[in-house]
Amino acid sequence: MTVVPQSSGPAARVDARRNRALVLAAAQRAFAEHGTSVSLAEIARRAGVGAGTVYRHFPTKTDLLEAVMQQRIERTTARARTCLNAPDVGEAFFAFCTEIVLTSPRSKAVCDLITTDDGWPRTLMRGAGDRFHQALHDLLTAAQRCGAARPDITVADVSAMFTGCVAIQRVSSSDRELAKAARIALDALRAPATPGVTKLPDSPPIHNETRNENQKPNCPVCDAPLHPTGTGRPARYCSAACRQKAHRRRHDLTRPH
Repeated sequence: MTVVPQSSGPAARVDARRNRALVLAAAQRAFAEHGTSVSLAEIARRAGVGAGTVYRHFPTKTDLLEAVMQQRIERTTARARTCLNAPDVGEAFFAFCTEIVLTSPRSKAVCDLITTDDGWPRTLMRGAGDRFHQALHDLLTAAQRCGAARPDITVADVSAMFTGCVAIQRVSSSDRELAKAARIALDALRAPATPGVTKLPDSPPIHNETRNENQKPNCPVCDAPLHPTGTGRPARYCSAACRQKAHRRRHDLTRPH
């Protein structure tokens, strides 16, 4: 009869998954707060597990850094997929963009590491990155179809906008609301509400000073229709007699009693 060691049973595997999740969560917080110089021993202490547990799952810090970044990418991808089912996919797209800009500065240390040429195994992250870009492409396309996002932007444009906005957000030192400049930049991705109209929303209405050609003014004295003179100033009275009557009325009004 073969005895299966307890460490290989279902309960042990559940514990292993739980411990791995604890280590990843602790590592993510530690890297965000103190950078990648945090030791594996400190991460183990934060996770509430032994150092040996950390090394069993992640033999080197590089392995742990890669796992933290991959987990973040996968979660972001899942978030983008969820936005596709939102009642207003256009606003969901912009909410997703805002979320990316607000949360990315927390992962600055890890993000900086994977953009260097120090031997980081970027090829291992390629699958997660490809899945994220596909999800972002699908979300952007949905936002464009409903008229929320500009039709001329691409995933590359949105990624470049993320890079710029994240840099702006880091300078602002705020993780609760978008910096003004970042908000303006993201708003540039929105489709114009009324294409071709440049009139400002609060500008006063423009009145047409040109008279309707079908509307013919009347004489203020006898109310008879006025006839155009063809040249010079338009006629004010229908005849010389009405002009004289109007003159006498003005004279009577100004004459002292």
